[in-house]
Formats: sequence, structure tokens, C-alpha cells
Amino acid sequence: MSSRDNQDAPRKEHLEQARLRIAPYVHRTPVFTSSYFDHRLGAKVFFKCENFQKVGAFKIRGATNAVFSLEEAEIERGVVAHSSGNHAQALALAARTRGAHAIIVMPRTAPAVKLAAVRDYGAEIRLCEPTLAAREAETAKVMEETGAVLVHPSDDSRIIAGQASAASELFEEEPNLDLLLGPVGGGGLLSGIALAAHFQSSSTQVIAGEPAGADDAYRSLQAGELIPSVQPKSIADGLLSSLSPLTFSILKQHVAEVVPVSEEGIVEAMKTVWERMKILIEPSAAVPVAALLGGKLTVSGKRVGVILSGGNVDLENLPWSQS
Repeated sequence: MSSRDNQDAPRKEHLEQARLRIAPYVHRTPVFTSSYFDHRLGAKVFFKCENFQKVGAFKIRGATNAVFSLEEAEIERGVVAHSSGNHAQALALAARTRGAHAIIVMPRTAPAVKLAAVRDYGAEIRLCEPTLAAREAETAKVMEETGAVLVHPSDDSRIIAGQASAASELFEEEPNLDLLLGPVGGGGLLSGIALAAHFQSSSTQVIAGEPAGADDAYRSLQAGELIPSVQPKSIADGLLSSLSPLTFSILKQHVAEVVPVSEEGIVEAMKTVWERMKILIEPSAAVPVAALLGGKLTVSGKRVGVILSGGNVDLENLPWSQS
């Protein structure tokens, strides 16, 4: 896939090429089961643990595919993105692996631990005011000054094709899934999940969990048109981005349902996974678990996959320890 057609939905061959391209640079993450969840739901549940992925989240898959898809002339100009979360770290590491310079635009209010992680991966940080307009303006300035190539966290077919590899691996290990759940924010991961299911396991229904306080995907699919998110608010800070026309078009075709979940449900799901499975997941990863536990889905007797998208948690600010 060239940089000229990265706004078209990736095809089957693009997903296959992405898996081969990124295989030397990312982990094949484990699939866990839990007798607690199986018993509680009356189902067989398979958790794809992207919390054990490099940089602690699935984002390294898409970032690596995007960076390693670039031509040498593009790599020489470097890459740029604005992000305060997992995409910042993923792009920084992918760029370092390819020997490219990365500039990450981050808000001044970003936690020190995230700023340190991005710097540790070798990226240059440009700080800006904590607004989307400021982030986009600074990113545009960097592109104009340096010629750096923009790598968007979700609105890019190369990113989507890379993220799809998480679901592709799960289907190889656990075929014949009835349902596959993932979180939705900007829609890059969910688009990849949905396309992997479409090409590899067409009988699998793809369902998204989404914070009720940031439910633009739910409202968009209900209305049949793209409705941007306005002032989203959720503890699942990785899911506050709006869908793009590209991701919306894919979800509209290939996602069966979006389930909004409450903040209380997210916290309870996160805590339950920590306590019962003894693994650390972040709030965004708990969102599809909350959808699964919320009683709105019929899962009894079914084989259910869940993408646990990441495990980057601020241990100084746990949701159940706040007053």
C-alpha cells in the first residue's frame, strides 16, 4: 500500500502483508482464559492480551506497519504525530527501529511518565497547549518546517492493517468464535478487528464497547452518518477520539453492534480482571469487558473473543483509590 492510497479501506492482501512486515518487530501476544469469566457468563471466553505487547498496547502493530511501509525518501524526512498516549510511544519506538526521526506533539499537561517514555524511545517532543486545535496546529507547523510524514493513530489504512494482526492471531489460535469484542475510540483497532473477522471468520460477529461519555461511534452507527464527538469524557482516555470517515465506513459495514458502558462499569471490569486474572489492564482495555459483563449481550453457550487493548496504567492514580 502506497502513501497515496492510505485513505482507502485495506484489502485482504494488505492485512496479510502487514502481518509479515511487522512480525520481526512485535510480540505475538498470549491468549488467556478464565474459569471465573466462563462460569459467570456461561460462555467460553478468550482474552487476547495486548497488555503484554511492546509499549504495553496494540498501537505498536499499526505504527510499525505504517513506518515500515514508508519509502526511503519519506523516512529521511522523519515522521510526526500528535498524541499524549500509547500512539506516541508506539510511533517513537517504530521510528527508532527503522532509524527514522520521530517528532511527537504532546500537550504540556501530559503526565511526566508518558513524556519520559516517549523520550526514552528516542523521539523529539514538541509541547503545546492541551487542546485539539493546538495539537493540530503544532503538528502542521512541524510538517511544514521539516517535511515529516504524518502518521495518524487511526485514520490511516496502514495503521488499520497493522492493528488487524491482533485479531488475525486470535483467529488462528481460537477459530470459530461467535463474537469478538474490542474497544472503540478513533476506530483504528476496531476497524482492523472487523476486517480481520470479515476476511478470516465471516461468521464471527464483531461488537464494540464504548464509554457512554464518549459514544460518538454508537450514535453514528445508530444514525447512519458520522457524528463527531463533542467534549467526550471518560476514565478510558484512550477512547476519546472521534471516528473518521474511513473508520466509520468500515464499522458501518462490518460491526454488528456498539454497546455504551458506564464509568462504573469500566472501573468494575478493570478491577475484576486485575483481581480474577492477575493481569494489569488499562481503562480502555476494560471497556469491552464491561460490555461483556453488562448483561446487554447474549453470550451464554458461545465462544467469545475479547481484545484487551493495553496495560498502561498510572499507578499513582488508580480509579478505585480516588476519593
